[in-house]
Amino acid sequence: MRPAPFEYHDPRHVSEAVDLLSSLENARPLAGGQSLMPMMNFRYGQFDHLVDLNRIDDLSFIDVDGSSIRIGAMTRQVEMQEDTRLAESVPVALEALSHVGHIATRNRGTIGGSLSHLDPAAELLAVSALLDGVVHLQGKEGKRSVPIEDYVVGYMTPAAEEGELLTSVDWNPWQGDHGWSFREFARRHGDFALAGAAVLMALDEAGSIARAAVTVFGVGPAPVRLKTAETSMVGEIPTRQLFELAGEEAASLEAMQDAVVSGSYRRHLARVLTVRALEEASVRAKDEKK
Repeated sequence: MRPAPFEYHDPRHVSEAVDLLSSLENARPLAGGQSLMPMMNFRYGQFDHLVDLNRIDDLSFIDVDGSSIRIGAMTRQVEMQEDTRLAESVPVALEALSHVGHIATRNRGTIGGSLSHLDPAAELLAVSALLDGVVHLQGKEGKRSVPIEDYVVGYMTPAAEEGELLTSVDWNPWQGDHGWSFREFARRHGDFALAGAAVLMALDEAGSIARAAVTVFGVGPAPVRLKTAETSMVGEIPTRQLFELAGEEAASLEAMQDAVVSGSYRRHLARVLTVRALEEASVRAKDEKK
């Protein structure tokens, strides 16, 4: 099918794009187009105006200063994959990016597009939750920042006001030695994940867990941090039994069901993947201490 008729706009500055999105009726920003174009071709989404962000240079950047990372909304996923600073600061993100579609989609896909589309199985959304991400928005009324946990207000629904544009996202990388893991299950590589888990773990000198972050995604409308598991694991020696308890928390999450899988199967996957991710992160954390 072909998309419904629309008018194309080609701004060169963020302020110009915001003006267009605020003043035009039924307008939608165009980033990489890897999700938007199929939606329009199948007429799942019909928009009167497309505001192309691809020539706004100020939206494409990666700033790494050690204690924080800021990534521009129009930064391509392949650019992130090839950035050695990200590989060193947030290796879990590089692991996650290897699961994002295929090289052709990563060449065009952007982090801002992913965080605006908000597919529940989106890997970069899961990583942003794991790293206590903060999204930056700009509209006619000015700029504001929204933590990821408050940014997802429903199924594929961001907490963006009409006319607001996502301009960048901040990640808070862990300092010091730590382990990581990113696990997901899809019917085939490149498909949307049915469920997944991402983990960060640091050990103290005695080998006990000093800090842990666990995110489960693809199960409900938004990624979920397993706060109870994160707290209860601190001070404990990493063991399979301990990780199984975290897996039970993952299995207790409310899960979506669709034509592909049931909610109970998603919860089963969440439990298994959480345990495996914790095991892998603990092994890497031990290796980092050597």
